[in-house]
Amino acid sequence: MDDLREKYLKAISGAADEAALEDLRVAAVGKKGEVSLQMRELGRMTPEERQVAGPKLNALKDEINSALSAKKAALEDAALDERLRGEWLDVTLPGRDRRLGTVHPVSQVTEEVSAILADMGFAVAEGPQVEDDWHNFDALNIPSHHPARTEMDTFYMARGEGDNRPPHVLRTHTSPVQIRTMQAQGAPLRVIAPGRVYRADYDQTHTPMFHQVEGLAVDKDISMANLKWVLEEFFSAFFGTSVKTRFRASHFPFTEPSAEVDIQCSWEGGTVKVGEGDGWLEVLGSGMVHPKVLEAGGIDPVEWQGFAFGMGIDRMAMLKYGIPDLRAFFDSDLRWLRHYGFSSLAVPTLHGGL
Repeated sequence: MDDLREKYLKAISGAADEAALEDLRVAAVGKKGEVSLQMRELGRMTPEERQVAGPKLNALKDEINSALSAKKAALEDAALDERLRGEWLDVTLPGRDRRLGTVHPVSQVTEEVSAILADMGFAVAEGPQVEDDWHNFDALNIPSHHPARTEMDTFYMARGEGDNRPPHVLRTHTSPVQIRTMQAQGAPLRVIAPGRVYRADYDQTHTPMFHQVEGLAVDKDISMANLKWVLEEFFSAFFGTSVKTRFRASHFPFTEPSAEVDIQCSWEGGTVKVGEGDGWLEVLGSGMVHPKVLEAGGIDPVEWQGFAFGMGIDRMAMLKYGIPDLRAFFDSDLRWLRHYGFSSLAVPTLHGGL
C-alpha cells in the first residue's frame, strides 16, 4: 500500500492536464484500478486480516481521491489564469458603437400632425380597419353606384357560402371613424382620425395601403372661414413658414360644399418649396359636412353644422422631407430608413420644434 500511495501521489502531483489526471484516476480507483483490485482481495482474507487491511485500503482510496480533487482544482485555476492573461479587456476603453434604430417618417409625421391639431383642440379618435359596408359607404352618403364601391377601387372581404350580408371592406378612408365618434359623443366635437387605409392602386404616388388623417369639427356656428383658418394655421406650423391656401370647388359625397385645397409653392430644380413663389400644389380635400352624414352620426343637421378635411400622411411626409417615391415607404430597406428616419429622442412638439 505504501508503494501504491507513493506511486499515485507522485504521479498526481506531476499531472500536466486534466486528461492525464483522469487517466490516473481510472488506473488507481477505477473499476479495474489497482486500489480497487486490492479491495476485492479483502473477500479472500480472514476476518482478522480484513480488520487490518480494510481501513488502510479505504484510507488510501480517500487520500488518492482527495489528491485528485485538489490537483483538478489547481489545474482549473491555472487554466483560468492563462485564459484571463490571454483574453484581457481594457475597461477604460470607450464602449462599442451600437447602431440605433430610427423612427419611420410616417410615424414621425403622424406625431407632428397630431401635435399641431391637438394644440387647436382636436382630440385623436381611432376605429377598426375592417369596416362594414354601412360605416364605410352608406353613412358617408356614398351611393351604391359610386365608382369607389367597385372592386377596382376597394378591397372586399369574403363571405361564407349562404351569407348574403353586404361584405366587409378594408376601410378606404378614416371617415368611418368620424361616424363612430359622432354616434358615441354627439355634438359639439373636434377630432382627428389618423390611421391606415386601403385602396386598389399602386404607382409612384399611390400604394394599396397608405396612411391618412381626417379632421372633423361640429358646432353651431362653424363655416368655411373656420376651415380655411385651421388649415392655414396647420400648414404654417407643419412647414415652419407662412403658407397661403387656395380653395377650388370640387365634389365629395360626404361634404357640401366641397373644396380641393392647394398650398402656395415654387418649383426649383425639380424640388418643391412650400410657402413661396406663385405656384400651387393640391394637398387635400375638404368641405362642410353633408347633412345626411350628420344624420347618420346621430346629430341634428338643423341645429349643428361642421367642416371636415382629409390628407395623406405619407404624401405630407414626401412633401416636407423631399422623399421622391411613395413605394419606398414600404420596401423595408434599412438604408432608406437610416437616411430618412428620425431619432427616437426627437419627439415632435410645438415648443421643441417639429
